[in-house]
Amino acid sequence: MRKITFLVIVFSFLIGCGVKSTQSMLSNGDYDGAIYRATEALNTNKNSKGKQDYVYLIEEAFAKAKERDLRDIEMLQKDGNPANLEKIYNTYLQLNNRQEKIRPLLPLSLLKEGRNAYFPFDDYSTQIVKSKESLSKYLYDNSKNLMKQNDKMSFRKAFDDFAYLEKINPGYKDVSKMINEAQYKGTDYVSVYTKNETQMVIPTRLQSDLLDFSTFGLDDKWTVYHSNRQKGINYDYGLIVNFRQINISPEQIKEREFTKEKQVADGKKPLLDTNGNQVKDEKGNVVMVDNMKTVRATIYEFKQFKACNITAKVDYIDFRTNQLIDTFPISSEFIFEYIYANYNGDRNACDSDYLQYFGRRATPFPSNEQMVYDSGEDLKAKLKSIITRNKFRR
Repeated sequence: MRKITFLVIVFSFLIGCGVKSTQSMLSNGDYDGAIYRATEALNTNKNSKGKQDYVYLIEEAFAKAKERDLRDIEMLQKDGNPANLEKIYNTYLQLNNRQEKIRPLLPLSLLKEGRNAYFPFDDYSTQIVKSKESLSKYLYDNSKNLMKQNDKMSFRKAFDDFAYLEKINPGYKDVSKMINEAQYKGTDYVSVYTKNETQMVIPTRLQSDLLDFSTFGLDDKWTVYHSNRQKGINYDYGLIVNFRQINISPEQIKEREFTKEKQVADGKKPLLDTNGNQVKDEKGNVVMVDNMKTVRATIYEFKQFKACNITAKVDYIDFRTNQLIDTFPISSEFIFEYIYANYNGDRNACDSDYLQYFGRRATPFPSNEQMVYDSGEDLKAKLKSIITRNKFRR
């Protein structure tokens, strides 16, 4: 019984909190928020006494929301501004959707008054169709005028309006065609290419990798990068990767000799006390400890080394004015390092992570071309970072 009483108290408390929250929404003019809360509460046991407050609240919220929306529509229509057509259309949709949200709950009984809650539903289908047609015509005509202004921002605005028109009224006139045209005309096209100002040949595959913008993921809604110019496109911007200098170090083999020492266990021996006597445990057994000895090894290490450093700059060009917008320095380095070694003595004297170098032999150095190419991965990541942080903007 105590459990049941506790659950009833908790349930009543939760309902009370929900009712107060819904009342607060109603008082603050958030009628649709109040309706949403009330319908959620009334989805189960709608005729129970504990849900009566919600029935009163949803009845009041519906009446006030409907009165407000109809008043807004009347004012917007009197204003006569075609820019209000979208608001009028959406308000009619809101009136209809609100009714459809409540309809599945009906009837809702008000037990004390012996009546059902009153919801004066209306048929808004005619108003929705008419307001949609008026809005469609306005959006279409306005967007067509924007397309005549020969300005990318106007094309982008027309694209948004055409896309919205296609959403609310699919198949309206030639909207699908106009969406594609607005997208094309509103897009900034960027031509990306490289320049070689060094005295070295840049590997073809490095240039191809750098200009493979399909792997960069940089194209956005209004910016497209092309590494190969396409016919029929007037490019707005240029992005040029200028290779300024390539430095490649000589192939080097550095040798060094050093000695390692380590204490290692070599069997067991009795533990002695300070007087030289054997130490025994509580059972009388002699305590045995590791017999430590010093091992040594002389190591002969060979380190192959070669480095490549590339310096470049990224230029942003406005092709419409033939002016430099901005420039960003960029550099990359790739280091080839390979170690092999042998030893005299006991290899146990060496650290475990050094043992990998024993048994190795010298390996061929990478070619200069390979070094330059290997620098390209880092260069590509830095180029992507520059472009990501410095988008082309009008």
